[in-house]
Amino acid sequence: MTTIEAGGSGAETSGAAVHGYHHQKDEHLKRLRRIEGQIRGLQRLVDEDVYCIDILTQVSASTKALQSFALQLLEEHLRHCVADAAVKGGGEIDAKVEEATKAIARLLRT
Repeated sequence: MTTIEAGGSGAETSGAAVHGYHHQKDEHLKRLRRIEGQIRGLQRLVDEDVYCIDILTQVSASTKALQSFALQLLEEHLRHCVADAAVKGGGEIDAKVEEATKAIARLLRT
């Protein structure tokens, strides 16, 4: 876990970790609330016995929204955590690249 100050120096702020997505946290939370609403909509569709294909269409839209969110988060991780590890050098960069590679592999399996 990489930490940065408000100015982006790579240090800790008040002992709490600040992640790469920190500066867009409100946007991410808003986006996740929309996705949550889509999932609730799916529950409603099933509860109302809506036609299967219509439900699958909404499942696809929800899946795409989650995938898009995951890709944005991954990009922020690469720009922040992996880039910070590269600046620091040593074995940390290898660990961050391996971590990102595993995350990408998980995303591709979905």
